[in-house]
Amino acid sequence: MKGILVALLMFLVVVVQLGEAITCGEVDLSLAPCLPYLIQGGDPPVPCCDGVKKLVQITPTQQDRQVACECVKSAAARYTNLKPDAATNLLSRCGVTTNIPISPTIDCKTVP
Repeated sequence: MKGILVALLMFLVVVVQLGEAITCGEVDLSLAPCLPYLIQGGDPPVPCCDGVKKLVQITPTQQDRQVACECVKSAAARYTNLKPDAATNLLSRCGVTTNIPISPTIDCKTVP
């Protein structure tokens, strides 16, 4: 009986941890306001920078950042008209430091 209880508790811990993982939907929602800037250039709008800051907040672990990186990489590949310089400069233009690059070619396994 004790073994079953321990196994059940371990299962619940895994389920709770999996339930807290970031999703591509969250990443996309955070960065959606950045699309006009990433396509046209100029200055990133305030909602875009707010989304970038939120993305940093919801990716506290290396695993979260790697998942977010894969999401960003996938989204960047869908939009072939993104300006590479706008993508490269987005984080600094928003005054944000993070290890999640915006690039369709990054190896996300290298994200710390």
